[in-house]
Amino acid sequence: MQIPYELILGWRYTRAGRATRRNGFISFISGVSMLGISLGVAALIIVLSVMNGFQKEVRDRMLGVVSHIEIFAPGGQALPDPDKTLHEVRRNPNVIGAAPFIAAQALLARGEDMKGALVRGINPALEPGVTDLAVELKNTGLKNLVPGGFGVVLGVDLARSLGVREGDAVTLIAPSGQITPAGVVPRLKQMTVVGTFNSGHYEYDSALVLLHQEDAARIFRLEGPTGIRLKIRDLHQAREVAAELAGSLSGELLIRDWTRQNRTWFAAVQLEKRMMFIILTLIVAVAAFNLVSTLVMTVTDKRADIAILRTLGASPRSIMGVFVVQGAMVGVIGTLAGLLLGLAIAYNIDLIVPWLEQLLQASFLPKDIYLISRMPSDPQRSDILPIAVISLVLAFVATLYPSWRASRVNPAEALRYE
Repeated sequence: MQIPYELILGWRYTRAGRATRRNGFISFISGVSMLGISLGVAALIIVLSVMNGFQKEVRDRMLGVVSHIEIFAPGGQALPDPDKTLHEVRRNPNVIGAAPFIAAQALLARGEDMKGALVRGINPALEPGVTDLAVELKNTGLKNLVPGGFGVVLGVDLARSLGVREGDAVTLIAPSGQITPAGVVPRLKQMTVVGTFNSGHYEYDSALVLLHQEDAARIFRLEGPTGIRLKIRDLHQAREVAAELAGSLSGELLIRDWTRQNRTWFAAVQLEKRMMFIILTLIVAVAAFNLVSTLVMTVTDKRADIAILRTLGASPRSIMGVFVVQGAMVGVIGTLAGLLLGLAIAYNIDLIVPWLEQLLQASFLPKDIYLISRMPSDPQRSDILPIAVISLVLAFVATLYPSWRASRVNPAEALRYE
């Protein structure tokens, strides 16, 4: 099979030699364009992979503590009929776990130190069915939560800030106080630290307190659980399942899925991802349109060659194809190199970033700011394919005008001074 001469000439011009100063300069500009496309594509892949990984890491760690769906009574009151509600939600085929809970806010004190806390009263037997954190604590901290024992399991950062360890006593201060002749006095209860947990999510490690549901009901003067936590088969269907439950449950209950609990954060991440995609695509566009200057200089330098080809019978369309091939080769090579570089870094970023942190003696992700302490990465095909397509399209578009100019070269004018 004979290879079209447009491909042969286009490839030859792409790897033009350095016999002359002009050819050397053209090759240099072509190499810069190729390098710019490669770096732009690699930067897009790395940044979007890190943002995907960051979102996935925070989401997974968050879902290790919170449930997929929460059903609760308005105003933080106890559910009117928790057993009936549990029976109704378990009839939904998408629900694979359900556990009652009590949610409240309080203060936790140790000596002169006092911290705000999110108190969660749980049933230690049912809680492992709805959160991964409870599964990890099933044979450690949760087994020490017994009714009437008034034990608590603290987040590791909360325990560290209070300076307590397992076996130490802390004071839980409930906002619903006792009414006395002197006024409303907060209710205080001495609790024993029976364990700690490390979810990897600073927001919960620094504020969450777990205790037995019956102890929480006594402290906060509730007749029963304030809500029910659910785990479903597919976390991405949380909104659909929540809508189904809203139509099937009896009573005035509020339903909230995990996507709404941190809706602002997830929306901000998606907006940042779109903006970064646009900004970095402009870098690829600048590099791609450097091909315009490269091809214009190539066309000027090859006017005699073009004229000879025209006199030998080459059509304007064939001449245009030669330079389209040249620009497309630069775009394809640059895009492939960028894909390889970007994916290599994205898949090994967990090794590269710690090495840089050690080299520079710096921490790129303080966990009290960024919620996680390591750089995650999650390359996704839905991001990589559009990046490659956009890069190739931009490179192809950049070749059109110079190639059209080449096809308009007049052979007589080009050969007049040769």
